[in-house]
Amino acid sequence: MNKLLLAASLLLLHVCAYAQTESERYEQRYDLLVAKLGPAGIGIETVLNNWEKADSTNQKMLLGKFSYLFTKAQSTEVVSKSERKYLGMDPILSLKDSLGKDVYYYQVNVFDDELYGQAMKAADRLMDAWPDRLDYRFLKANAYIAYEKESPYMALAYLKSLIEENAGRKSPWIYEDAQADKEFFPEALQEYCYSFYTIGSDESYEAFFELSQLMARYFPDNMDFVSNMGTYYLVSKDYKQALKYYDKVLKKKPSDMTSIQNAVVACRRMQNVKSERKYLALMAEYGSEKDKMLAKGRLDALNAKK
Repeated sequence: MNKLLLAASLLLLHVCAYAQTESERYEQRYDLLVAKLGPAGIGIETVLNNWEKADSTNQKMLLGKFSYLFTKAQSTEVVSKSERKYLGMDPILSLKDSLGKDVYYYQVNVFDDELYGQAMKAADRLMDAWPDRLDYRFLKANAYIAYEKESPYMALAYLKSLIEENAGRKSPWIYEDAQADKEFFPEALQEYCYSFYTIGSDESYEAFFELSQLMARYFPDNMDFVSNMGTYYLVSKDYKQALKYYDKVLKKKPSDMTSIQNAVVACRRMQNVKSERKYLALMAEYGSEKDKMLAKGRLDALNAKK
C-alpha cells in the first residue's frame, strides 16, 4: 500500500513538474517573439493560446493577452485639424488651404472596437486575479484614455471609482510587485490630471477639473489639486476665480511657483497691476534666479509707469 502511495505521489510530482516546465517553455518562447516582433507579432497569439491551455492563471500570460489584443486593435491614420495642437501633439505636417488658412495634420491611433473590447476583458481578468495591483488598474485607465481621445468620459468615471475605492482601502496597493507608499496614489492621479489637461479639449478640461476637485476632497493637504482647479479657471478666462484657488494654495504653500506664475498671468490679463505686484514679489522671493530676474524686470517696468 505504501509503495502504491509513493508511486502515486511521484507520478503527481512528475505531472506538476512537467506542467511547470511547459509553462516556462511557453514563457521563453513568448519573450523571444516579443523581443523580435513586438507584443502583437506573428505567432504570438498561438503561443499565448497554448500557454493559456497549459497555465490558465499565469500572470505574465494574462498580461501578454492584454498587450497582444490592445496592440492588435490599433492602427494609425492621418487627420486634419485647424488647431495648432491636437491631443497634446504637434502636427506632422502643415499646409495652406485654398483660402490661405493653415491646416495641420496629425497621426493618431484608431481602434478596432471588437479587438479593443477583447483587450478590456483581458484587463478585467488581470484585475480580478490580482485586485491589489494598482498598475493593472492604471493599465485599464490608460486604455480608456487612448481610445476616447478628446472625450475621456469613461476614463474619468473609471478613475473616480478608483479614487473612491482607494479611500476605503485598509491595505496598501501593489505596484510592479512592490508596495506603494501613501504618497504614490495622489502623485499618480496628478499625472492623470495632467494627461487630461494636455489633451486640450473642452471635455478633457472638464475631466481635469472634476478629477482635481475629487482628489482635493480626499487629499486636502495636497495643494497640487487646488492649483489645478485654479488653472482650469485660468484656461476658462475666469481670472478672479482662478486667483481665489491660487491664493488658497499660496496661503498654505507660499513658495508654489506654478500658482505664483499662473497668478501673474491672470493679473496681467485682468490688467490688475496692484495684484500683479503682489505675486511678482512672491516670484522674486521664492523663484529661481531666472524667475527673480524676470520678476524684477517686470516690477521695474510697472514702477516706471507710475
